[in-house]
Amino acid sequence: MDSLLKRWWDEEEESDDDDLFVVGAILTGLKRKQSEKKFRGSLPGRHNVQRGIQGGHQRLYLDYFAPQPVYNNKHFRRRFRMSKSLFLRIAAALEAHDEYFRQRPNAVGALGGSPIQKAAAALKMLAYGVPADFLDEYVRLGESTIIECLQHFVRGVFDVFGEEYLRAPNVQDTQRLMAMNTARGFPGMLGSVDCMHWRWDKCPTAWKGMYTGHKEGPTMILEAVASHDLWIWHAFFGMPGSLNDINVLRRSALFDRLTSGTAPQLEYTVNGNKYTMGYYLADGIYPTWATFVKAFRNPQGNKKVHFTAAQEAARKDVERAFGVLQLWFAMIRGPARMWSKEDIWYIMQACVLLHNMIIEDEREDEDDFNYNQKGTVTKVLDPKDYEHRDPQLLEEFLKMHQEIEDKSTHEQLRNDLVEHLWAIHSSR
Repeated sequence: MDSLLKRWWDEEEESDDDDLFVVGAILTGLKRKQSEKKFRGSLPGRHNVQRGIQGGHQRLYLDYFAPQPVYNNKHFRRRFRMSKSLFLRIAAALEAHDEYFRQRPNAVGALGGSPIQKAAAALKMLAYGVPADFLDEYVRLGESTIIECLQHFVRGVFDVFGEEYLRAPNVQDTQRLMAMNTARGFPGMLGSVDCMHWRWDKCPTAWKGMYTGHKEGPTMILEAVASHDLWIWHAFFGMPGSLNDINVLRRSALFDRLTSGTAPQLEYTVNGNKYTMGYYLADGIYPTWATFVKAFRNPQGNKKVHFTAAQEAARKDVERAFGVLQLWFAMIRGPARMWSKEDIWYIMQACVLLHNMIIEDEREDEDDFNYNQKGTVTKVLDPKDYEHRDPQLLEEFLKMHQEIEDKSTHEQLRNDLVEHLWAIHSSR
């Protein structure tokens, strides 16, 4: 066939161009077909692994979910990073949301993996950062199936729980943050902000220059805001590792609600001065804005030395959150081995979301906070209780940005906090 076409090509060299194009396309298709890898499917000669999927489900059920399981709740919490009740809640929600997690028969009538089997495989990959085929021996699912489980798991978790557990602070959350941080000596504080790099092992060669910065190898950046209880209130992920924290800040949505007037409005006093915007504790690279409080680079005097120590200690909240996040989910502690940026983005978002779910599930009941402690008056207003800013008006937008980036307010707030913390320290 191939020689016949070549001879036809030689004979028709001087024929119509359309005929030459057709013959050339046929020859190209034949060469491509010969070079393609032949997948045998279920033909004789292909090695088909008889995994016993139902046996994997039965083993998982007897180990953890039976009335008298082999391993108790403590073992489950250690190996799956969350309580059994939370895991079952997630598995049930995914089964209702995504048809992929429902147990269905295949073409020959054999049942596939169960919801807890697929969820357990995905969660173990996140928790241990192991390759997919490493889990085959226990969950009895193939490598490609486990990767599909992971992809459906992270997308399903984000779709079902993202609105609740990746939300920005509402009025109740803001009141709780205000009370929590006022007790620590930082009235008006909403959390601490910083960035974390995640190495991308499978970064395409053409992109390595853009994603390589001061860290070794190509990385992707996560900007986060965390509170003292390690809850992550803001997660902005996906920027190339060649950017620094200021470049990431300029692209993130950290202050979008504040500029549009949809964030809860604060009113609090520090050292006798009134402020109407919350702030974040940040390190030295961040700009001197009214919404950031930074430590002194070279503090002089007891008051500034004390303030710098207190600020650096409280700013470690976000560093602790990063550490716990990587401890619970080893996949984001090691290099990312996925090819798709979209898959990597969903994995990071799902890990942050699951982190917050675990924090909420294990949070102990706390006593009521005193919202008006000595020396401070804190008030939180719902957006519906004050005039809503029109984000389409350029004047309002620019005015709010000027207030956010006001250097004089930053200096005044920091000096007031210096006096406030020193007064607390002196009264003890």
